[in-house]
Amino acid sequence: MEGEASVNKLHTQIEIKPQGQEPPPPSSSVVDNSEMDIQPEGKLPFFKSRYRQRASDTWLISLLVILHLVAFITTTLFNYFSMGSVFFQPLSENPLLGPSASTLDKVGALRRAFLVQNHLNWRFLVCPWLHAGIIHFSINISCMIFIGIHLERDYGPLRIGVIYLLSAFFGSLVCSLFVRNNPVVTSSGALFGLLGTMLSGLIRNWKVYSSKGAALAALFTVLATNFLLGLLPYIDNFANIGAFISGLLLGFVLLLTPQIRQMSKNKAGLFECGVKHAKSTIKLKQKLALDRPILRSISLILFAFWMSCSIIPRHRYKPLLWMIMKSNSEMTLTCLYNGNTRVFPFTNISQARINDLCAMIC
Repeated sequence: MEGEASVNKLHTQIEIKPQGQEPPPPSSSVVDNSEMDIQPEGKLPFFKSRYRQRASDTWLISLLVILHLVAFITTTLFNYFSMGSVFFQPLSENPLLGPSASTLDKVGALRRAFLVQNHLNWRFLVCPWLHAGIIHFSINISCMIFIGIHLERDYGPLRIGVIYLLSAFFGSLVCSLFVRNNPVVTSSGALFGLLGTMLSGLIRNWKVYSSKGAALAALFTVLATNFLLGLLPYIDNFANIGAFISGLLLGFVLLLTPQIRQMSKNKAGLFECGVKHAKSTIKLKQKLALDRPILRSISLILFAFWMSCSIIPRHRYKPLLWMIMKSNSEMTLTCLYNGNTRVFPFTNISQARINDLCAMIC
């Protein structure tokens, strides 16, 4: 009886179990890469990105900031020892709270006399690292960090480094075409090169970027702020314009489409790149495959033309002319160009300092 009951129980269990039912697919966190490409929400925020936190992503911008800081400290020390224990000149002489004109001449600023008469071409390489004062340094470095970090993360340190250096150099070349016989520095040129690169990246990937209005507003705010700063003494806006055009053209030549990484909706940034669906991805790849060679070729030709226009013979310069009258305790300087006259309560100053004062009144 017990054996028969166990057989019936087993038979009942076999009949109750459904036949031919497939087991449910196991849950897995592995997703095919082809499916990931067609998923929405593939966004790359340009500003305020929260998913790339490695310090190694921004080593280039960190290195550039350190180099600019070393150059600024060196300039300040030169001014301290040459001007008699004074780190910064008065605002009436340097409104950017920085060194004197003679100190800028010593550390490598551009001046037409140095380029045309003395042929000191090494200044083209030094001038992009110099700042006209603490105000200029603070604004320029802050904007460079704000723009440069995100460009380096998206496009890599190699491309951004090449664009930074070439833009700074060609900005100095353009500055040499228009510089007068007053010292100027061109450290803002490299920043304008990064701004031009940012604009070229936005134009190239216009179809896939969202929040374009906010990105353009941020770009032109930084652009306008630094352009207005270039109206002050010792900063040259011709260098800024030249570097901006160079950065724009080099961006079209060197930049690639940034990698699109998956992130949630609540981590969207100001400058986003989104691919909506698979069809738009295919169309985008086909369009970029056709447009990239043409766009890069045109940009490379324009950049070569821009470079050839920058390296043209410089015109002769007109030196500053002034008249000096000294008494027992006073010195009177008169600019022969505009007739301005200033009386200074000292006479025992160097010729370099006299040149500073004459440049200030002329």
